Amino acid sequence: MAAITGAVTGAGVTAYELVTDRMLYERVLELPPVLQAILPAVGLAVALVVLRTIARGASPATADDYIRVFHRRDEQMDPMPVPGRMLAGIATLGSGGALGFEGPSLYLGAAIGSAFQGRFGRFFRRADAKTLMVAGAAAGVAAIFKTPATGAVFALEVPYQDDTAHGHLLPALTGAAVGYLVQVAVVGTAPLFPVSGTPPFDLRELGGALLLGLLCGLGARGFSWMVRQAKFLGQDHLSAVRVGLAGATLAALGGISWWLFGNMLALGTGYQVIERLGDPDMTVGLLAVLLVLRTLATGATLTGGGVGGLFIPLAVSGALVGRLIGVGLGLDTTTTLFAVVGVAAFLGAGYRTPLAGVMFVAEATGQPGFVVPGLLAAVASQLVMGDASVSLYQHTRRMGHLERRFSMAIASVIDAEVWTVPADSTLDEFLDSMLLSRQTVVPVVEDGNRYVGIARVDLLGAIPRDEWDRHAVGEVADVELPTARPDWTIREAVEAMERADTDVLAVVDDDRRYIGVVSIDEIVRLDEILARRDRPE
Repeated sequence: MAAITGAVTGAGVTAYELVTDRMLYERVLELPPVLQAILPAVGLAVALVVLRTIARGASPATADDYIRVFHRRDEQMDPMPVPGRMLAGIATLGSGGALGFEGPSLYLGAAIGSAFQGRFGRFFRRADAKTLMVAGAAAGVAAIFKTPATGAVFALEVPYQDDTAHGHLLPALTGAAVGYLVQVAVVGTAPLFPVSGTPPFDLRELGGALLLGLLCGLGARGFSWMVRQAKFLGQDHLSAVRVGLAGATLAALGGISWWLFGNMLALGTGYQVIERLGDPDMTVGLLAVLLVLRTLATGATLTGGGVGGLFIPLAVSGALVGRLIGVGLGLDTTTTLFAVVGVAAFLGAGYRTPLAGVMFVAEATGQPGFVVPGLLAAVASQLVMGDASVSLYQHTRRMGHLERRFSMAIASVIDAEVWTVPADSTLDEFLDSMLLSRQTVVPVVEDGNRYVGIARVDLLGAIPRDEWDRHAVGEVADVELPTARPDWTIREAVEAMERADTDVLAVVDDDRRYIGVVSIDEIVRLDEILARRDRPE
């Protein structure tokens, strides 16, 4: 099934690339500069409409959606937004948006694999519920970049910051290999990145690679922060205003790029940038300006709700930083060594996928001599990244038995039958009802169902016993305790309990309407039930 998933994904990604790149973007590059600068704004507007209509209000997330679903054990990719997101990606990338093709490609493969998994799920163990989704994701990356090993490694690495999903290794390798073969059968096997010269192998270059890795790590941290801010702005501001401002920014960046370079290097996927890196006219100053322009263009495309990936923007930024350092220090004037090493370091740091970054360099350039400097730079870049990443859904590492339970939705442990007490009830009434219900912790509500706080039996001691009939329970309720949201995971609820030193949380909606409570007892009970269910017969 992994091979079939890879074949279908490879065919889909190949068709997607031919339509988006060959039929649309290559024609955009033939238009007058003014139109080239304006078209990304049009693409963002079309993407917005498509996401709202065909995708039924789905977000622009592609690779992030794969990572999110990967960590939800009982969830598969939702097939409904797939056509809309793919069309929005065509609009974004085909018009010159500054993102990469790998996001939609990975997403398409993961969705195909997830659909096959749902159709033939009875043939898989519960532990293999994500197998075909991972195989499809690997095939998508392998096909779009013509890098089979990178596709497999990236699909396994990207769900985690410091770990891999190695349990899916063989399906990922199979899917990636088949997806790659389908792609190259149509478009050929030419390396993605042009390289020049034979990389030297001496201490000076290796030391330079370490320095470059540290600088790329710092740059990737800044890039990750920018990406997160852009995604936040893309979600929380009025769509029409957001798209208009993002489109105007892209047009301005394109104009500056044309004025400086005679080309729209700030826009598009960035392949043209890599082709120009060996140009002797690309001085240190121009390289620095182009790096800023590309970063701003990627941020503007994300802010405008564009659909695309961050793999290539990270790689292009790394190539620019590498070339900038190599030329600036006089270490890399006859080869593209530092540009290639920068790709491994910046890409590996930004997505927290160092192995995929190095593997991508080896496969995309066709030059194994770049691997050792790339490894050193990738390690150095990871040392300064901390917990930063361009993804919103990565976990630090694989989780154990209990930790997997914590990733489940809080809805599985909400107790909606817990008795509540009106805030204006007297303390005497509260105590009588509490004894009847046998609860020691009771949510307090007002105006029917609006949450106020938590009342506990130990709080009654703050009021003299002979005054209980003159005081309302709302006066002694603990209003400082945090509340949970219905879309939380169990982990988020437990962490909130630990911070507040409590074993119960009220669950409320955005209007603070009471839904139910979550308690440590219910979480432990759920774990016992699931442990019995998962135990082999």
